[in-house]
Amino acid sequence: MTRFLIVLLVALGAALASNPGADAHRAKLKAEIAERSQIAGVLGLGGLAALVSTYHTLGVASYTTINDRVVSYGAFGLVVIPELNSGR
Repeated sequence: MTRFLIVLLVALGAALASNPGADAHRAKLKAEIAERSQIAGVLGLGGLAALVSTYHTLGVASYTTINDRVVSYGAFGLVVIPELNSGR
């Protein structure tokens, strides 16, 4: 039981320390939009989307939203962008 608690505390500490910040989310969003659409990349739409996104942190994980829609998730230093055109 003690070993489990130690491992749990270490994992929690690692998650807290490596939670991606707002800049990481915005950079990933900008790059992902440019990668998915060359026209959007040329027009700088990724930068615009990154600019209007709102960063939220849960301590061990984080996410960004645009118009109350989650557009990125982050944890352990990684940022994931789900399919952007789903839900239309």
